[in-house]
Amino acid sequence: MFVRAFVLTWLAYFGLYLCRKNFSVVMPFLKQELGFSSEQLGNVLFFYGLAYAIGQVVMGAFSDRWGARLVVSIGTWVSSVCSVLTSFGTALPVVQGANGMAQAAGWPGVLKLARDWFPESNRGVILAWWGTHMVLGGLAGSAFAAYCSRFGWRWAAIAPALILTGIGLAFFLFSRDKQRSATWKFTWPWADRDLLANRRLRSIVMMYFFVKMLRYAFLFWLPLYMTEELRYTPENAGYASAIFEFVGFGGVLLAGYWSENGNPGKRFSVSATMMFLLAGLCILYPHVSPLAPWVNILMIGLIGAFTFGPDTLMAGAGVQEAVRPDKTASAGGLVNGLGSTGQILSPLIVAALSANFGWPVLFAFLGCGAAVGGVVLAIEMGKKWEVAAEEA
Repeated sequence: MFVRAFVLTWLAYFGLYLCRKNFSVVMPFLKQELGFSSEQLGNVLFFYGLAYAIGQVVMGAFSDRWGARLVVSIGTWVSSVCSVLTSFGTALPVVQGANGMAQAAGWPGVLKLARDWFPESNRGVILAWWGTHMVLGGLAGSAFAAYCSRFGWRWAAIAPALILTGIGLAFFLFSRDKQRSATWKFTWPWADRDLLANRRLRSIVMMYFFVKMLRYAFLFWLPLYMTEELRYTPENAGYASAIFEFVGFGGVLLAGYWSENGNPGKRFSVSATMMFLLAGLCILYPHVSPLAPWVNILMIGLIGAFTFGPDTLMAGAGVQEAVRPDKTASAGGLVNGLGSTGQILSPLIVAALSANFGWPVLFAFLGCGAAVGGVVLAIEMGKKWEVAAEEA
């Protein structure tokens, strides 16, 4: 059952990225073909991000109570429908808001099934390989949509939806819940005293806020920095920025293997160390990136590795070991949901700081945020650490 659960949950989360990242490819066509303004598209992204953040908390509670199999499957199908509707270009704030809610069903649900069916031994290493769905899904989502757009831009919205529909069907048919409540009553995460009082969870939420803010700043704004400050062509800036996610794959594995040799509290020490290194890299980046193209590429890769490493480690193994199995999805949704407020604020902060104070100030701010996240985790390292009981 472990192998089946690994493959199905990996594919489900990978597949959701196909109908998440494709919107960035569709956006230029919406402006050129349908006359959308940048402000209108910005509002669409805001509604998506807000719905995604709220949906994480809601879908986590649903998955713990009614089963991750049903919740994740419905999420994949609704996201597929929303992607197809995007190709019509009507009511996009509503459509992408619904897509954000559907996409939010993914992480809490697959995290719960991973807790149910993956072995406890070598959890950090197993979840590191499993967590590559985040990095590879992001890369594949953009690349596949770009390829499909050659046959007409609407195919960048329709083709990923067809694939995700099939993945969702396979997930529904072959995945199984191990733990599910027998009652339809449930407690919302924000009213769950056990979750709110969990100091480890609070530390992860605070750290995740900063790492998500930084991650999305680099994902969406790095090409603009390179075209404005380094005088890259848009094409070369796009290729160079892909290194952020490409090398991020290695950071995920590094964090998993590094954290495995020791007690579970080492997840916090490894993530804190990586966050401190990330802080230094961010502050240094605008000062060394103009030196040579290879220096810029090297720095982007290192920043990607030390961003995705603590991101996946704490959102995965860190959350699983901080709570009981019956609260895994709720905890995962709470961390990702509250952490996603950093994602929502990211474009506002990037635009304001880069325009008014310059790019070096922006990168220094992001570095300070990473340092704060590292401090929060380091404080938790000094406290007694025990794995949450495996029996609910």
